[in-house]
Amino acid sequence: MDKNATGLRPSDEAKPASLEYGRRQGEAMQSALHRMIRDIADDGAVRPADDYLVSYAVEKAEGLWVPRDGELHWQEPEAENLHLEVAVCDAADGRFLPGLEVIATLLAPDGQQVGTHRQPFLWHPWLHHYGRNWQVPGDGNYTLKVRIEPPPYARHDRINGNRFTRPVEVTFEDVAVKTGRG
Repeated sequence: MDKNATGLRPSDEAKPASLEYGRRQGEAMQSALHRMIRDIADDGAVRPADDYLVSYAVEKAEGLWVPRDGELHWQEPEAENLHLEVAVCDAADGRFLPGLEVIATLLAPDGQQVGTHRQPFLWHPWLHHYGRNWQVPGDGNYTLKVRIEPPPYARHDRINGNRFTRPVEVTFEDVAVKTGRG
């Protein structure tokens, strides 16, 4: 069987029309992601890594609804001054990959490690991502290292499902951070 435009092959689980639905979902996700990177975030980029497309966007820290004691509570940033978003997508069709363990490490312009944090899944009205607020020393060009563990969930499709099997690491250099603390 030939691969289609997504890089996936038709199968018992994925007829050509179904693969087209997935491609359209990925196209919508990538369009939203590029809008975030290009028009909203202070900086961002996309990079392929194995079976994934990994992207980041950085902007000023923002308030979030956080679960606590079985309820949602609004939490404004306190000392945090940066919001780091990481989107992990399927390189074959561009769709967002849920349920991943995403670990980010930031290195300051002087090379010192600012921190390493798990980036939890964040629901967003138009662009799901993994993210959190960070406290960083100030403006500058940082290095971002992202590690993605293989997803813990089963995959449909005998032909196309044997993917996302190894951890991947991606490094983004010259991440322009603007906190207002030059």
